[in-house]
Amino acid sequence: MRITLERSNLLKSLSHVHRVVERRNTIPILSNVLMRASDASVELKATDLDLEITESVPAMVEQAGATTVPAHLLYEIVRKLPDGSEVLLATNPDGGSMTVQSGRSKFSLQCLPETDFPDLTAGSFSHTFKLKATDLKMLIDRTQFAISTEETRYYLNGIFFHTIEAGGDLKLRAVATDGHRLARADVQAPSGSEGMPGIIIPRKTVGELQKLVDDPEALVTVEVSDAKIRLTIADIIMTSKLIDGTFPDYQRVIPTGNDKEMRVDCQTFTKAVDRVSTISSERGRAVKLALTDGQLMLTVNNPDSGSATEEVAVGYENDPMEIGFNAKYLLDITAQLSGDDAIFMLADAGSPTLVRDTAGDDALYVLMPMRV
Repeated sequence: MRITLERSNLLKSLSHVHRVVERRNTIPILSNVLMRASDASVELKATDLDLEITESVPAMVEQAGATTVPAHLLYEIVRKLPDGSEVLLATNPDGGSMTVQSGRSKFSLQCLPETDFPDLTAGSFSHTFKLKATDLKMLIDRTQFAISTEETRYYLNGIFFHTIEAGGDLKLRAVATDGHRLARADVQAPSGSEGMPGIIIPRKTVGELQKLVDDPEALVTVEVSDAKIRLTIADIIMTSKLIDGTFPDYQRVIPTGNDKEMRVDCQTFTKAVDRVSTISSERGRAVKLALTDGQLMLTVNNPDSGSATEEVAVGYENDPMEIGFNAKYLLDITAQLSGDDAIFMLADAGSPTLVRDTAGDDALYVLMPMRV
């Protein structure tokens, strides 16, 4: 194999694929990126056996061929090469090493045979549809923070995507929860998604996908089966296994009878919660919200270091009430809101609270209270 590429093109593609590769691998080939050159392009592929990313890059191919080289090492080398340079990649005759040459720099990297590289066989997909990158990004951005990191409840370690009838329309819905808070976002269901199986996309796949949908104009082709999902964005193909489990019935925890409404300016509220929570202890970051007519008093008490209070003007015309929340969870939710005001629908100090946005996008959040 002997090819020449623009550094910027190679770097961009390597930055997409090398992130899939785990830093520590018991199987040496999984530390490598597969490079397959043919015609006028080179295909880069990396996998961790659960997730695979493939991307094609334009290249001048003098001699077609394929090999695998350490992914993080190649990325670091190309990253440190000067802007605007060209990179020559050539394997030696026995295929045991590859030369990386640019300007006066020359590197030799150990190769492993491409025949050893695992293939994440996709199988057949039951549903295919196209989704705007902006819609997919919105669904991920609004829900990703609520994904659980607890390994024991593995079925919560991802975002649950499914179609559902809502208000007479068919919606594509994303839901994530960790048991303490829940995030839900909807977009119009694209044609072809009707009747698709409910799928749980793993946390790592979601994180990588979020970095790939940066072009607002792009269309994402989504293919779904019971066990896998394949997403195609321009020259990038991402295939991932799905979490094999049943997502809990989240509709049950979304309160419907919360009748006490609090409206508050989102930025003012966020900054006030952030300020008072400075004093809270790392372990129990509880902030108390005391509501009276038109006024909210935020209080944090930490027996080790002191206390903090702040008053915020709110729209509230119900009986006085007090409720406590984890400050970090509260800030995670307000960070997702794009409207000027946040709407809190409360019931009592022991029941979950509903948080909505005034911007009118179809997102909704549920937060469990804390005892304070």
